[in-house]
Amino acid sequence: MKLKTILMASTVFAFASAANAEDKVLNIYNWSDYIAEDTIEKFEKETGIKVTYDVFDSNEVLEAKLLAGNSGYDLVVPSASFMARQIKAGVFQKLDKSKLPNLANLDAGVMGNVATYDEGNEHAVVYLWGTTGIGYNEGKVAERLGDSAPTDSWALIFDKDNAAKLADCGISVLDAPTEMIPAAMKYLGIDPRSTDPADFKKASELFAQIKPHIRYFHSSQYINDLANGDICLTVGWSGDIFQARDRAAEADNGVSVAYTIPKEGALSWFDMLAIPTDAKNAENAHKFIDFVMDAQITADITNYVWFSSANTPALKLIDQEILDDPGIFPSDEVKAKLWVAPVYDARTDRAINREWTSVKTGQ
Repeated sequence: MKLKTILMASTVFAFASAANAEDKVLNIYNWSDYIAEDTIEKFEKETGIKVTYDVFDSNEVLEAKLLAGNSGYDLVVPSASFMARQIKAGVFQKLDKSKLPNLANLDAGVMGNVATYDEGNEHAVVYLWGTTGIGYNEGKVAERLGDSAPTDSWALIFDKDNAAKLADCGISVLDAPTEMIPAAMKYLGIDPRSTDPADFKKASELFAQIKPHIRYFHSSQYINDLANGDICLTVGWSGDIFQARDRAAEADNGVSVAYTIPKEGALSWFDMLAIPTDAKNAENAHKFIDFVMDAQITADITNYVWFSSANTPALKLIDQEILDDPGIFPSDEVKAKLWVAPVYDARTDRAINREWTSVKTGQ
């Protein structure tokens, strides 16, 4: 009897130990090149929680995993416009804000803007934000287009004559239909927030003119390629292009990278921290969210990835060079020309993806 009791106690202890071990894990799915080198290490050291950190490079990839269910992730980073429809699909659980004291650090105005996608900010908080604009190799563009190159305009890529002259040094664009099609629409003078399939068609017809001059469609490869001089022009995310600029400078390879927000206007986006409904370690996900909302941690991330922060106290800790860069923290005049992505319904999503497939395949 005593032996049986001991065995039962040992079994209970084993199960409890296993449960405790499970409690000390966290599975994160984030964008590539989108966190400071030591953020995960600091979190693990402070909490004792072991992090598995995977990356993706498009909202479409993340959405497919989430909608399929059982993604295996406890914390993900969707862009706000995608998150909005994912919330409607029941993909995310509501946050327990009592576990997020650092939520008070986030700028009320920014959180108000993203409440358009998540009423009451119930399901997510802002991680970082930025713009989608133009990155280019200053030397190679000047060689081919001269000092009058329209580096401050979408014409640099969407004008077929400019694209033809730059093709030999390499052009890439994001593999992101909800960003690239509206950018082409903006260049054509069409409201980039339009959901009219006829407007998507006009944008794809514009792309067809420059498609022969585009080397590839990809949403992460361009960072290293721009830094190495393997391409000279890309449409990309602001912080990624600044990272390419830094890598080129560190390599001292003679490549000078610049980023511009086109004068016609550009997409302004917000990436959010959200917990899937089926997350097995939601408690630890809350701990990580609160951790990265700490002013110093946010500043460390921004100083490393060069994306804009919505964390007000962190602004005092961000490098002045970053704060002064208009490509990261735009002026009010530039902000007035930025647009935020609409939330597409299923029919509109199919229409824009159909046009993007046509762009990429040439059919």
